Amino acid sequence: MKTLKFKTNINCGGCVSKVTPFLNQQEGVESWEVDTTNPDKILTIKSDGASEEAVKATLQKVGFKAESVT
Repeated sequence: MKTLKFKTNINCGGCVSKVTPFLNQQEGVESWEVDTTNPDKILTIKSDGASEEAVKATLQKVGFKAESVT
């Protein structure tokens, strides 16, 4: 299990509900959460095979940006 972290522009409950079905269906994503109280809106994903590129592509399809955080 790997943890991926992204700086995003998912900044409210409405945005979270918009990405929920896409992240829930993303292959290799076990669980995820967005810290909307953090100024960088950090998305944390517990991954069992999902790549950073795949997550970024999924978020872009829904209209959001994600930048990898190390």
